[in-house]
Amino acid sequence: MSRPSPALRLWVPVVASAVVQLPAAAWAVRLEQADAASAALTLGMAALGPLALIAARRAPGIVVVLCGAAALVLFLVGVGGGPPPIAFAFALVGAVVRGARVWAWAVLAVAWSSALVLAVVLPSEPWHPPRIAATTLGLLFVTALGEAARGRRERLRMHRETLERRRRSAAEEERLRIARELHDVLAHSLSQINVQAGVGLHLAEAQPERAAEALASIKAASKSALDEVRAVLGILRSEGEDAPRAPHPGTAELGALVAGTRLPGVAVEYVDELAGAEVPAPVGAAAYRIVQEALTNVARHGQGVTRVRVRVGVADGHLHLELRDDGRPAPAEPGRGLLGMRERTELLDGSFHTAFDDGFVVRAEIPMTEAP
Repeated sequence: MSRPSPALRLWVPVVASAVVQLPAAAWAVRLEQADAASAALTLGMAALGPLALIAARRAPGIVVVLCGAAALVLFLVGVGGGPPPIAFAFALVGAVVRGARVWAWAVLAVAWSSALVLAVVLPSEPWHPPRIAATTLGLLFVTALGEAARGRRERLRMHRETLERRRRSAAEEERLRIARELHDVLAHSLSQINVQAGVGLHLAEAQPERAAEALASIKAASKSALDEVRAVLGILRSEGEDAPRAPHPGTAELGALVAGTRLPGVAVEYVDELAGAEVPAPVGAAAYRIVQEALTNVARHGQGVTRVRVRVGVADGHLHLELRDDGRPAPAEPGRGLLGMRERTELLDGSFHTAFDDGFVVRAEIPMTEAP
């Protein structure tokens, strides 16, 4: 159900209070056969409230003061005690809803308390006790309605802000995920291409057949990188375009990843101890990217490496992943690679460790559960 338009919310109180107050005041003047001065005062104060409500959106505090003053004057000197203070009731609700709560409650307390005291001190026939009690309860009730409406508006505003924060957070997480995926894909593939290009240049004249193998490896690595980049960026396609055809890689693709890694003078071994275990897709994707980045680090920073062993298995409800090389320690500052591997592991409530133990060792343990 749509909310009423701002113009409707402004003019309905103006028209409603005018329709009630002006005819009621005119009828009281005619019925009482009031003199000209009293009649003019009564009709003027009855019209002041509806006219003041026109400015309720811009100055709700001032409007509630004017309507309260008009209602008090009508109560004291208006013909027949004045018409029902409908404009004052609308002004109270509008002031509370529009943020002028202090104005509303202060005017209600001062104006109507004064009216009640004067009603006791100066008894007036039109304002007998039942009418006083009914009017007092009515004003308190509409003010409470204003408070309820204001509370509902605040809750809706907070709900919208919460949804907006969640939307922004989700969008930021998605951008970080895409950046991480692109970093892993491009870093690994470009490292492979750089290594193989160096081999090809070195052997181009002495061993052309080895140079041709290096070029073939470059072609395969670049094709694989292009396919993975298309898969990662596929989620950015506009609505209506084809979804990415390539699934996210997982543990089933680890063997191909290790077999496709070409490091000059380095033997890369893959040990699969999964024994057919079903690995959740988020866990498998994280394992693939961790191995990919770890192999990239060996290509970039490994010194004296002749052998790399990648082992993956399942035990105690966790996926255990280890990559070990036989290189010697080398001074290096921690970079985005290790940070990315750690983030992927911890996002799935896993643990990540690195150490030097007859070579550099990367270990990750990830619970075999779906992503939270």
